[in-house]
Amino acid sequence: MGIEIERKFLLASDAWRAQVTRSMQFAQGYLVGAAALAAGQARASVRVRRAGDAAWINIKAARPGIERAEYEYPLPPADADELLATLCDGVLRKWRHHVRVDGVLFEVDEFLDANAGLVVAEVELPQVDAPFPRPAWLGREVSRLSRYYNVNLIAHPYARWTAAERGGDDAEAT
Repeated sequence: MGIEIERKFLLASDAWRAQVTRSMQFAQGYLVGAAALAAGQARASVRVRRAGDAAWINIKAARPGIERAEYEYPLPPADADELLATLCDGVLRKWRHHVRVDGVLFEVDEFLDANAGLVVAEVELPQVDAPFPRPAWLGREVSRLSRYYNVNLIAHPYARWTAAERGGDDAEAT
């Protein structure tokens, strides 16, 4: 079984930009998305993702937290394009920047369109309690706040967040 252990953070500054080693633009949509998950009609999100000449389908357990079952498989790019255009409720676009700190990869996602202005850093870990560097640009952890999950950003984009949601109120939006 595939397990993803991932922690997500807001950013305290733009200092990470000087350390970017690679950037790519992603388009992704969900075949099983936020509405089905919120209604309790699905136990997993199913995502189609396209970046450059590559594409994947991803299945991730629908439970909050930093440790979740996850499976990812390559997909022909033409199939991904068709799925994104016809079967997804919307498409999320973002730039993903790779930033290494003391040998640890941080993936900084800079969202576009209705999610412009939202920038988060993710770090995947080998175990839940694994240590990792804490650069000064790494801000508050939001790993357990589902409004920051990509699946929810299509249904409730950052542009529609309330001041409380943007300002760090940890209460989840409904």
